[in-house]
Amino acid sequence: MSPLSRARNAAALLTLPVLLTACAAAGTEPADAGPPRPGGTLRLGISSAPDCIDPQQIATNASINVGRQLVDSLTDQDPKTGEIKPWLAEKWESNTDSTAFTFHLRAGVTFSDGTPVDAAAVKTSFDGIKALGTKAQLGYGYLAAYKTSTVVDPRTVRLEFSSPSAQFLQASSTVSLGVLAPAAFGKTPEQRCQGTGLIGSGPFVFESLKQNQEIVLAKRKGYTWGSALFKHQGEAYLDKIDYKIVPEPGVRTGSLASGQLDAATDIQPVDEPQFTGGGFSENIRPNPGVVFNLHANTTRGVLTDEKVRQAVLKGVDRAEVVNTVLTPNYKAATSILGSATPLHSDLSQQLAYDQKGATALLDGDGWVPGPDGIRVKNGQRLSASVVFSPVFNQNRSVLELVQQQLRKIGFDLRIEQHTTAETTQIQLSGNYDFLWYNVTRADPDILRGQFSTKAGNRSKLTPGNPLDAALDAQSSTVDAAKRKPSADEAQKLIIDHAYAVPVFELTQVVALSSKAHAVGFEASSRLQLFDAWLS
Repeated sequence: MSPLSRARNAAALLTLPVLLTACAAAGTEPADAGPPRPGGTLRLGISSAPDCIDPQQIATNASINVGRQLVDSLTDQDPKTGEIKPWLAEKWESNTDSTAFTFHLRAGVTFSDGTPVDAAAVKTSFDGIKALGTKAQLGYGYLAAYKTSTVVDPRTVRLEFSSPSAQFLQASSTVSLGVLAPAAFGKTPEQRCQGTGLIGSGPFVFESLKQNQEIVLAKRKGYTWGSALFKHQGEAYLDKIDYKIVPEPGVRTGSLASGQLDAATDIQPVDEPQFTGGGFSENIRPNPGVVFNLHANTTRGVLTDEKVRQAVLKGVDRAEVVNTVLTPNYKAATSILGSATPLHSDLSQQLAYDQKGATALLDGDGWVPGPDGIRVKNGQRLSASVVFSPVFNQNRSVLELVQQQLRKIGFDLRIEQHTTAETTQIQLSGNYDFLWYNVTRADPDILRGQFSTKAGNRSKLTPGNPLDAALDAQSSTVDAAKRKPSADEAQKLIIDHAYAVPVFELTQVVALSSKAHAVGFEASSRLQLFDAWLS
């Protein structure tokens, strides 16, 4: 993911492929705004220029916050419960091993070029995403096992997979698998990235793009097929959305405070207090998916020793990180998955700060304090590096605090900052001790992309391990009750063996002027602007 929307971006860029605890968006919006009314242009400040706006190719937050408004998905996901709801599909079925999904489409839906959203168009769109390969940065992982689609009749399409893919039902709700018109595939992927031929069925249509300056979307006339989760039916309220690209956080917040913007994303912790009163408000939602964490390469140096990894896990004071570097809008990690992720397990007891326990583990393992306080064993220093890129503004500050915390147990954490591109290459090469990243997705299968030996395998585990078995089991059924035990087991194994050290949950903070209302989030904490309006 290129440096865009300060943090979720980390997720996308560090991963190619990448029901049910969830948090609704919190906020401070005034209750006396009156009834919603149509009209107006929302001037929305975003933190970086989208490298692409084709929903099927994008991976960064800034890009997704644009692309989400242009396309509809087969399904939608309830941010509160994680439940999958109707959108382009009225209903659906899957077979017993989750290798085939049949969708029954709504009647009367059209793309912005007037052509119908029918089974043939859905097949063309999914075949097109698969053909993009790794250019479909998130869809590539969601469709890794995709084989083919079959047009059963004009309003019924069946999608088939080569292996159990329970995760696909949630993936069908994401912008990455949003449906484009057949005519869109007559353009090159590069053309579509710039908006040329970008034909969806969504509530807004592409109007213009000025590189590194702004992107303008306009209301789709005649739109009447919104998601079952939208707060109103019919057309969107806004006439236009004008995304203003303002990379500097201080300039972005200053522009909002002075009335040059109606809303702004990626409000930094230091700037939050100025938008909690005086006519301003904030809309807040934690990201689902993998939290910011120190992901250990278990084949490197001192991290081959499980007791060392467990000591590091105990030696991180997550509450101090949130209270010192972040704000109360952020949460200390309670699992490797964020609390807004369906099937999240609360493992906060296992993640409690325990300096004495960490010290005892290292003492018992033969690590002795050296002259500078850093432990040694058989001439080896208790030290490991962490590779990170500054996609989230506070990353370095968080890691410097964690570095101080770990020195108290005699562990030397060396901090290595790289560009996003360099970090991605280091991750792919396996040449790291710890990786620092997060990945956003409202489904526990996100763990399979990072930890399975059949996928990312960032811990460099041996195939056939118990974690592989748990990750495979949770991917084999869409039934949340049947899926939960294996999702719980996967989270527990990751913490028990300290394959990763969770630290905090990323949070999206959007600030609004007194004119802007209902700038909301979908289940993946990306902006959903269908219900947004201006007073």
